[in-house]
Amino acid sequence: MTSAELATCMNTNAVVVRRTMAGLRKAGFVRSEKGHGGGWEIACDLTKVTLKDIYEALGSPALLAIGIHLEGPPCLVEQAVNQSLTGAFQEAEALLIGRLGDVTLAALTDDYRRRAAKFKNHTSRVRT
Repeated sequence: MTSAELATCMNTNAVVVRRTMAGLRKAGFVRSEKGHGGGWEIACDLTKVTLKDIYEALGSPALLAIGIHLEGPPCLVEQAVNQSLTGAFQEAEALLIGRLGDVTLAALTDDYRRRAAKFKNHTSRVRT
């Protein structure tokens, strides 16, 4: 698929897709062809690549939107909250990263195919 096609599927901008895919290409998970008929394609064994591998290839971005954003906030209440929750945020992120390591791209592909088949069966029954 092209970056534009992927962007349409993901409801984002093609530039965002190209930046993301560049990280995945550097890790060897995808490859790309330029020009007419070109685009992105998977270049790895789906049974061996996990969501954790993808996460790491993308630079291990922050996973939790909520969290501690200032190291030394001036507000005493914020300092107390941060002190109380720092460990919990670290534990939650470690648990999530661990789970990412349990999910292979092959498992996601299988799940997608099952869902697509059910969707196709459902929509064909609705149209008749």
